[in-house]
Amino acid sequence: SGTTVAANSYLNDLWEYNPVANTWTWVSGSNGANKNGTYGTKGQPSTNNIPGGRYGAISWIDESGNMWLFGGLGYPIAGSTSGKLNDLWKYNPSANTWTWVSGVATINGVGTYGTQGSASTNNVPGARYTSVSWIDKSGNLWLFGGLGFTSSTAGEGAGVDLNDLWKYTPSSNTWTWVSGESTANNAGIYGTLGVPSVSNIPGGRQYALSWLDQAGNFWLFGGQAWDINHNGGFMNDLWQYNSSNNTWTWVSGANTNGQTANYGEYNTASSTSILGSRWPAAGWIDRYGNLWVFGGNGYNGSISGYLNDLWMIIH
Repeated sequence: SGTTVAANSYLNDLWEYNPVANTWTWVSGSNGANKNGTYGTKGQPSTNNIPGGRYGAISWIDESGNMWLFGGLGYPIAGSTSGKLNDLWKYNPSANTWTWVSGVATINGVGTYGTQGSASTNNVPGARYTSVSWIDKSGNLWLFGGLGFTSSTAGEGAGVDLNDLWKYTPSSNTWTWVSGESTANNAGIYGTLGVPSVSNIPGGRQYALSWLDQAGNFWLFGGQAWDINHNGGFMNDLWQYNSSNNTWTWVSGANTNGQTANYGEYNTASSTSILGSRWPAAGWIDRYGNLWVFGGNGYNGSISGYLNDLWMIIH
């Protein structure tokens, strides 16, 4: 039977859904709330290991079917209170084992950036949540931004908006700080619309929406972020990142926050139609490479609120 928990409780239960049988299976974790993690020995899988309850983590699935989990807001090792996390975990479904791979077993861990573009076993992103993530064709794990900590918690209170881009290489167990800043609440550098540049970078943000296209390009939309004028708010900017040449391209939307939508004619594509600024929305990419966005908290044609509009972005 289920257990009733208080509002805003953090969970660490893992479930498997079988679409053919239309069944759910409780696989791992607790049916209670606000559970601390059991970390074991770093790098060693165990059926006793389990990440603590958390919210706003990011995840990946590799080619072997393993699930990877990073950070979030929640509970680390036993005896600790909740906070922001930077622990990286791997779950092996066939063995039903969790492995603590990287990061610390405590809250509010700071980042070690090292030299931009250089991998190191000493590097690690700072604790954060509500980042975005993707996995490339070589099996590297990527993460961008979120609300968390840079290389210091001094003056950063409950966390700051980040625009750092990281790559984790499982084969060497190394993190690489690839792009963005190691400082807090950075404004976006937009450059020229449609023109890629190594100088471009989205502003620090949380609750953005992301996709990965068939060519391996990463796409980023909106969220709560810092615009070109260093003003924070809801955004409707669309970005593309090309990992082969480390360039960001501002593709669509405004470089300032608080933009209302131009809906145009229903179910008709137009170069003048544009989504309103929003966060956090739902999204997916179809087999034709079109980006889809649904809802979020943001702006329609005149006012802000919770949205249920569905958009297709043809790029």
